Amino acid sequence: MSTASSPDLSDFSMVGLFRMEAEAQTQTLNTSLLALEREPASATHLESLMRAAHSLKGAARIVGVSSAVTVAHAMEDCFVSAQKGDLLLGQIQIDILLSGVDLLSRIAQTPETEITRWDDASEIETFLAKLAVSAQPGTEPAVPAPAASAASESTSPSASTADRVLRVTADHLNRLLGLAGESLVEARWLDPFARSLLRLKRMQQEVGKTVEALRESLAGLPLSEHAQTHLAALEQKGAECRQFLGDRLVELEMFDRRSGNLSHRLYDEALALRMCPFIDSAQNFPRMIRDVGRSLAKEVRLEIVGDQTQVDRDILEKLEAPLNHLLRNACDHGIEFPEERVAAGKPREGTIWLEARHSAGMLLITVRDDGRGIDIESVRRAVVARQLTNEETAAKMSDAELLEFLFLPGFTMKETVTEISGRGVGLDVVQVTMKQLRGTLRTTSELGRGTTIQLQLPLTLSVLRALVVEIAGEPYGVPLAAITRTLKLPKDKVEALEGRPHFAFEDQRVGLVTAHQVFEKGATQITGEELPVVIVGERGNRYGLVVDRFLGERELVVQPLDSRLGKIKDISAGALTDDGTPLLIIDVEDLVRSVEKLSAAGRLDGVQGNRSVASETRARKRVLVVDDSLTVRELERKLLEGHGYEVEIAVDGMDGWNAIRTGNHDLVITDVDMPRLDGIELVSLIRRDPNLKSTPVMIVSYKDREEDRVRGLEAGADYYLTKGSFHDESLISSVADLIGQP
Repeated sequence: MSTASSPDLSDFSMVGLFRMEAEAQTQTLNTSLLALEREPASATHLESLMRAAHSLKGAARIVGVSSAVTVAHAMEDCFVSAQKGDLLLGQIQIDILLSGVDLLSRIAQTPETEITRWDDASEIETFLAKLAVSAQPGTEPAVPAPAASAASESTSPSASTADRVLRVTADHLNRLLGLAGESLVEARWLDPFARSLLRLKRMQQEVGKTVEALRESLAGLPLSEHAQTHLAALEQKGAECRQFLGDRLVELEMFDRRSGNLSHRLYDEALALRMCPFIDSAQNFPRMIRDVGRSLAKEVRLEIVGDQTQVDRDILEKLEAPLNHLLRNACDHGIEFPEERVAAGKPREGTIWLEARHSAGMLLITVRDDGRGIDIESVRRAVVARQLTNEETAAKMSDAELLEFLFLPGFTMKETVTEISGRGVGLDVVQVTMKQLRGTLRTTSELGRGTTIQLQLPLTLSVLRALVVEIAGEPYGVPLAAITRTLKLPKDKVEALEGRPHFAFEDQRVGLVTAHQVFEKGATQITGEELPVVIVGERGNRYGLVVDRFLGERELVVQPLDSRLGKIKDISAGALTDDGTPLLIIDVEDLVRSVEKLSAAGRLDGVQGNRSVASETRARKRVLVVDDSLTVRELERKLLEGHGYEVEIAVDGMDGWNAIRTGNHDLVITDVDMPRLDGIELVSLIRRDPNLKSTPVMIVSYKDREEDRVRGLEAGADYYLTKGSFHDESLISSVADLIGQP
């Protein structure tokens, strides 16, 4: 991506444009030459090579870079000869042509003031001489080549076969994405605003009830005709206001849905601008693997799978070095020499696969080889020899745990250091980069069959999937990739070990610390018999972070903090919640270090908590009854209230949906056939809402067919009762089964 101050190509000099052209065409030459090495008589590859050399020659001639004209012209003649069948381009010729591609790249990268005077005559003459000798007919047996299409005189491929390209600055793109993210957040403001208007609707309903009570209290009293007229007008105006507000709420909800959809589409399109094909970063790897293999006297090739998989540009840039290390490592450590492979019953040529794909909202990049694999016992001995652990502990370690040692700084299985490997640096770079990108990696290996390393990364760094928790009344985001487990820990499972709170998790003791202490929020008071705990850290260095409560999983648009603030302890960035409330995103790695310091200083507080207050002082459990029948509503309300439950009513599905989102209900009881939104749709909406999906729902309907019952339960209802068999005991018993006594 260009970092120029303007996205307009007119701001580039002619030499700058030539460099852009040279970058694209040399890449085409590299790719097509490697492909031609496997298919020497391919007309398609020869056509591509001839066009690239011809285009590069034309561009160099325009800007007066005569050295590049000379090299490109010689290569073009060679490709034309191959197209005519006079020459077969074998490994010797391709080696020389690849050196010519490197020469063209060096010429293009010469400083602008010197590029037209580039004149390393000896290097050009050496290349031309080698090419002339290798291109002589008979140097290698010529074979008939398929007829090639005529060379194009155009200096570039037809624009009609490719998408139009506009170069944009990184700053402009980031600002656009930021504005799209703000638009997304602003659109989310409508929903809580609509919910606030529901309170006004309920207030209007209360006013209506008060007016009705006034009329009842005045019944039998002598009222003037004037007073009766005003009272009737008051009732009429109240009804009109309720109807008007109800209609406006429906319109607002429709607008909210459209606005949210539009904002999501805008953000997705802006985000797509940050994405580019995986091949943009991987295009140089096949040539690199070929060269490394030749230097090691190995026959090896690289196959790229998912080359068009879309990846965030920032992630792609940071992945280039780690992937380079992994591929070199696979070539050096993994792939055997040809004689070894033949003796083992394998093809002489080894293969390394590099794959990129999307899976479950994540980017998966896999590096796999069909080489010798990793000897786990050798790793176990090396770990002990380097005093990283003792023999007893090493003997108990699993294969996966031992393979993690390969990514430690300075750890290597090679006894000699070469230019390619042996210093124990490469895999450490991979590990560090993965932490920076909020990713994880997993290594598997089978002796004699090969090794697979899989990198799991977020699709983009601008959007973060996080668990939002509450700490001292404020929301915080914990990146999902950094969470080992979340759980509700019974208080009786907390034990004291050397005066510090611990609990058992996966056959190990995990220290417990409150988020209040880490973030200096004062003492925590946790009610109830369970502690909301987020387990973070790596195995052997894990901690359970006690928060006040879980608020649910969210996708957060990451907002970098002002650079003037510097590094804020335990915090990595900021974001906005759906209703526009700002929250801080926790830097989990930094937080673990903070906990370690507290632990080392012996300053970890005990986990204190007030036991739940007596049930008689606790608020009554709330039930929402949704039914368009006045008779059924009142029957269920009186029955439930008579047994001690607090009841709220809604007159149809839409009214119920608005009520469930604005209140805190322990149970929803709904009919099926209702106007505006039926009961099945209401259940589906509740189950799709991350804040409501755990709310128990009971359907009470006249429909008693088995298919109706199945339909209701499949939508997510917990109970399905029929009004035909309805009686007091069955309803109250079912409610008690779902939410307990009032």
